[in-house]
Amino acid sequence: MRNMTLGTRARQTAIAATLGMTLGGCAASAQSSGPFSLFDNIFTGSISQGSRTAPQAPRPATTAQAPGAAPVWSGEDGASGHPLMTAAAIREAASNFDNCVASMWPDAARRGISQDSFQRFTTGLVPDLRIMDLMDSQPEFTKAIWDYLDILVNDNRLAKGREVLAKYKPQFDAAERAYGVDRYIIASIWGIESNYSTQMGDRSVLQSTATLACVGRRQKYFRDEFLVTLEILHRGDLKPEQMRGSWAGAFGPTQFMPTAFKRFAVDADGDGRRDVVDNPADLIFSTANNLKKDGWQSGASWGYEVVLPQGFNFMLADRAKAMSIAQWQQLGLKRANNQPFPNPADKAYVLAPAGADGPGFLMLQNFRVIMKYNPAEAYALAIGHFADRLRGGAPFIQPWPRQERVLSRAERLELQQLLVQRGYYRGEPDGQLGGQTREALRGFQASIGTPADGFASSDVLERLRGR
Repeated sequence: MRNMTLGTRARQTAIAATLGMTLGGCAASAQSSGPFSLFDNIFTGSISQGSRTAPQAPRPATTAQAPGAAPVWSGEDGASGHPLMTAAAIREAASNFDNCVASMWPDAARRGISQDSFQRFTTGLVPDLRIMDLMDSQPEFTKAIWDYLDILVNDNRLAKGREVLAKYKPQFDAAERAYGVDRYIIASIWGIESNYSTQMGDRSVLQSTATLACVGRRQKYFRDEFLVTLEILHRGDLKPEQMRGSWAGAFGPTQFMPTAFKRFAVDADGDGRRDVVDNPADLIFSTANNLKKDGWQSGASWGYEVVLPQGFNFMLADRAKAMSIAQWQQLGLKRANNQPFPNPADKAYVLAPAGADGPGFLMLQNFRVIMKYNPAEAYALAIGHFADRLRGGAPFIQPWPRQERVLSRAERLELQQLLVQRGYYRGEPDGQLGGQTREALRGFQASIGTPADGFASSDVLERLRGR
């Protein structure tokens, strides 16, 4: 076996270029700043482990960049404040990249990866430090949920989805028989994750996972993703050129992380390879297997749009407060289309993603399964609704509060800081409005006698400022 340090002058030069430095250590240009899938960041700008994301727009470059050139690392500290995301720590880790990759050889060998494969797939690797900016990106604005639904569930995508369902009907038929997973959900994931294989990302999964295994704040997690990437390539399921995707390593039409591929990928046609990129049967079966193993309930819906009664107690709108649909009906909830619920004994929880002025939903077990695929409520709602539309269902009936203005990041930070001052929020303000912020908002809203829906509106910010 050749020297596993792979410390060639050419690679050192390439690494220095990614750092914006000469080999002599002089500072050079520092330029701009795009996660687990092509979808995540369009909702929150944050990364959740295991999720499948559309890159954020780059930050403005601090120095000139050649037209058409790929953005490079900004050279700045990461917004997370993590010690491994400081510019100095990133440079130090990148300078040790060769040794870091070489140090993973014993683990690779224990996984059955040959010396030849390890050498072949790691020779020439250099870190892509642009990823550090994307990992810690903090978008100034996020979009409202109704804007995302408008973007993701549209006539063009629905038409393409129906074409895909017709074209691959035998494969969808077989997958439904084998796994009991609704074909429309699989087609919906395919459409929303990659717009039916047209937007899968173009970063090398091998380079991305190697970078993240050696640089930045998630090294332990991504070390496993990198080693599994080597396993996939060594086994021959996929070729390096097929493994291109998001900066965090999600790849293929339904955006598998390497470890998810290892757990769920299926060789549907018996050709000896699990090809979730270019083989529709393997893709459909593997996605169905993933959902099934995550707890998909055959023949059941993901949820229902419901009308919440006047005076509804929004403290009950909580994922942890599931009740039977019959119990929700006793509290005055009814389907928005006035149809009966098929199974009143089903357990469900209330979701009010736009607060008291928007539509309500009862979410079943299959909604929770979709959220295991990508843990964003807006994502799971888009998947479920898109699937219903593919099978001929109608758009949502109740209007969204489109008059509401989305808060800027500075306003979101201020909102959290004001909640801290009043004793409602105990987390560290970060501008990301998750479940903890929602709970804090509910507490404040209840204290002033307004619907405790946890919705971060400009009005509730003004009320916080005024107390």
